[in-house]
Amino acid sequence: MAFGKKKKSAEPVTAHDVEKLGHKHEVDAAKDKKSSVYDHFHAQESAKQVADAKKRKKRYGIILGTLVGVLFIIYLISMLTTQWGDLVITIGDMGNDGKSLLLCDNVDFKDGTGTVKLDGGSVKKVTNITKAWLPKNLDTEKDGQHNGDNYLAYTFYLRNTGDEDLKYDTEFVVTGASKSADEAVRIQIYKNGEDNVYAKGTYKDRKVSETDATKFKTTDTVIDTKNSALKAGATDKFTVVMWIEGNDPECIDDIRGGFIRSQMTFNVVDESAEADS
Repeated sequence: MAFGKKKKSAEPVTAHDVEKLGHKHEVDAAKDKKSSVYDHFHAQESAKQVADAKKRKKRYGIILGTLVGVLFIIYLISMLTTQWGDLVITIGDMGNDGKSLLLCDNVDFKDGTGTVKLDGGSVKKVTNITKAWLPKNLDTEKDGQHNGDNYLAYTFYLRNTGDEDLKYDTEFVVTGASKSADEAVRIQIYKNGEDNVYAKGTYKDRKVSETDATKFKTTDTVIDTKNSALKAGATDKFTVVMWIEGNDPECIDDIRGGFIRSQMTFNVVDESAEADS
């Protein structure tokens, strides 16, 4: 019997070969795992960035909106402060019988400058003074605003611009005050050269009124004068002076930084309505 050539047998697998094969699988698995984790992390990071961007955009929108709101409020306050100032003089009710009044800060009412409203201005960073320190010629010194150190002074004119005689009421009101500054204020009002000084009066902790001034008519109303006569074409002259009186018991450190705002209003008396009633 003849026999063919004997086939070469496979080489035996050693322990070292098994170890190498196992290491290769571990490396491949680690690579696959690393790739999978990276892709997952990258997707999560992208989503987080998008979410953070949306949050930032929303937050910036809120901040911007808030800033715009604050600026708008400041703008409104600025407008109101400019409009009202510390002293405003106005013409109020004209009645129903065609009679009229106009205001002006010069006696000639030059160039049609008559108006129904005057801004008497303000004085900033005042400290207390006393009446004896004021100039003696405040009513004749100058028309319009002529403030001095630590006091407000404003001279103006009220004219009957109609063809008939009329009567008018005058009201002077403290429209705003902070830190009780109005409790130490003095308001001097000249009318055609005659003057009077006014002060707030009594308080919860002090029952004696000031002896150097006439007491306010009410807590906020300085004067409320009725039926002043003014002939057709005639003019009344007014000067208003305001200061913080250092001799007032209420002139204390607590009022530092306070303010006072006031308004003087002239109303034509409707005599036809009075006659009908």
